[in-house]
Amino acid sequence: MHGEPVLHGYFRSTAAYRVRIALNLKRIAWRDVFHHLRDGRQRAPDYLALNPQGLVPALEWNGAVLTQSLAICEFLDELVSEPPLLPGNAVARARVRAFAQVIACDTHPVQNLRVLQRLRAAGLDEAAVTAWARDTIADGLGSCDALIAGHDGPYAFGTQVTLADLCLVPQLVNARRFGVDVRWPRLLAVEAACLALPAFAKAAPERQPDAE
Repeated sequence: MHGEPVLHGYFRSTAAYRVRIALNLKRIAWRDVFHHLRDGRQRAPDYLALNPQGLVPALEWNGAVLTQSLAICEFLDELVSEPPLLPGNAVARARVRAFAQVIACDTHPVQNLRVLQRLRAAGLDEAAVTAWARDTIADGLGSCDALIAGHDGPYAFGTQVTLADLCLVPQLVNARRFGVDVRWPRLLAVEAACLALPAFAKAAPERQPDAE
């Protein structure tokens, strides 16, 4: 490793939260650069030069700029093998990735700030916007609960933390923020097991220097 990695993020970004957990699990030190999403700092020209999508996180690593949280987490997993974020078995890896993608691809993107702002611009009032986010998150978490129904804990897919857990815990934070009835005991048990680990606890939004 050459130089200190730089993580571009925001305390409330669930995608950046996933990457913070991964960095902590891999015991990789990094420097934070914060971009206040509600103030639109992620669309500043200097940041768009790093990440043309104008989203966080982005990770600067040895002259490379990496974007998209799942891609970053898998990069870190390939770089530092312990602890692994994906199982050794191909079917098990596919199941973990599927769970993670339910959240990162199908749930979080359609309730994030950019989408909610578009709903407001389209004329929906605040109650309707919140209901959109709440229903979207509840549907996604219900699917996640079903996907791990046959797997023992303490984590989503057994005794090893995986990429699934890195996605679940931040999404549960969002769920509560939007008033979702978090009614899935198995998901709550996984969350409790994860939050007992320092890597998850240190990555929590409220513990970040830019927390409001």
